[in-house]
Amino acid sequence: MSAVNAAEGSARTSQRRAAPGRRRFPCGPIVYWAASLLFIFVSIFPLLYALSTSFKQGSALFSPTLWPEAPTFANYSGVFTEQPFAQNLLNSLLVAGSVVTLSLVLSLMAAWAFGRVEFRGRGLLLMLILSASMLPQVAVLSGMFELVRALAMYDTLGALVVADLVLTLPFTVWVLVTFMRQLPKELEEAAAMDGVGVLTLVFRVFMPLLWPAMVATGLLAFIAAWNEFLFALTFTLSTEARTVPVAIALISTASGFELPWGKIMAASVIVTLPLVALVVVFQRRIVAGLSAGAVKG
Repeated sequence: MSAVNAAEGSARTSQRRAAPGRRRFPCGPIVYWAASLLFIFVSIFPLLYALSTSFKQGSALFSPTLWPEAPTFANYSGVFTEQPFAQNLLNSLLVAGSVVTLSLVLSLMAAWAFGRVEFRGRGLLLMLILSASMLPQVAVLSGMFELVRALAMYDTLGALVVADLVLTLPFTVWVLVTFMRQLPKELEEAAAMDGVGVLTLVFRVFMPLLWPAMVATGLLAFIAAWNEFLFALTFTLSTEARTVPVAIALISTASGFELPWGKIMAASVIVTLPLVALVVVFQRRIVAGLSAGAVKG
């Protein structure tokens, strides 16, 4: 019997070795780490190059070394002294913050209507909202300009808030509808038995459960409003009403024939820092919001 058992064990071992799906390649971990390092390098190198260039001046801008030999903060000080860049930063913060707040409030109510209320034409209306997000900005630019002019909001931050809502609302509505549909119906039934109104149900019962999704959606809406360029360039005329993307684009035109790459990179680094800080602060909620609903049950 021992010989038979030994023969069966050797046969099983040979079958495991012969199974093509269970072969392990000795270079697998090396390839994995090499690909990961390459991906990290490609992702971080533009930011490192911008940071390095922001500390260079004159002929040092053309130096191939990543770290400058004589770093200087003149580019950072010049960005704030030669133009109202601090006011432009405040404008971008006000516009992006207002857009995120309005987008989340409006999309949360719309998500409750589309995700929890049965009515005729719901699917068609959702498709229309999705199709609105597919239109390029140039396609709606003329109509948006007429609307802004009719409301007497030209060259104001309110015009940028209204225009940026066109970009963010369809996306936030679609994302929150997906999460709203996954909430248990027992919560809504218990709230109805207690006589809870719609606003209390949405903002006191559903919203705490949707915080991870709202943080992830709000951050993406903030990035879209913070980096928006075409509407900001079209609807702002005075320097004090411009946002940072337009201010950075006009640095080159204000400096004559020589392109101030150091100041442009310094302004780009300053604009990038708030986004990096937001991602670091809300990292856990962003991951929870993006992964929520990935597994059913």
